Amino acid sequence: MNKKVAGPEIERLIQYLARMPGLGSRSARKAALHLIKKREELLLPLADALNEAAEKIVICDNCGNIDTISPCTICADPRRDPGMIVVVEEVGDLWALERAGVVSGRFHVLGGHLSPLDGIGPDDLRIGTLVERAQAGEVDEVLLALNATVEGQSTAHYVTEQLESCGVKVSRLAHGVPIGGELDYLDEGTLAAAVKSRREM
Repeated sequence: MNKKVAGPEIERLIQYLARMPGLGSRSARKAALHLIKKREELLLPLADALNEAAEKIVICDNCGNIDTISPCTICADPRRDPGMIVVVEEVGDLWALERAGVVSGRFHVLGGHLSPLDGIGPDDLRIGTLVERAQAGEVDEVLLALNATVEGQSTAHYVTEQLESCGVKVSRLAHGVPIGGELDYLDEGTLAAAVKSRREM
């Protein structure tokens, strides 16, 4: 039997923290204790930041990114190449590509991947708005930067089919051996993709 060792406010804080990805109940308790211990430096500023985020954050009408303005900062940046749209599953993927600094085009966040078992079909993703953007005439290439999972690849195939009539080049990220990767530690799928994507030296 689980005995409650704190008041309802602290238990509520722990319960909400435990819902965060990567945090179980034990980690949530540790995080809650740390926040409470550092009340002035962490807990109160975090509460203010959460309130402000809840009030001001919006989803970009154009690409699906999150920002405090719509169109978002990336869509509004005139230095971005309007001829390329990079398609990602989630905003976290967009952030990863931005951190790497390897993309100069604009983005499109699908909001997930196709998953019939979970009841997620084409109408649940932002595929229709992607096709509309591709048909607008400014776009030359759509780069599918979707995860190398079964769901990610089936989503990539579906999106490719939907873009066929748009007259744009559709490309995808190369898959294979990562820099610094040792062959002995790689799974068979990664090795197969690396061999398939081989190129001349």
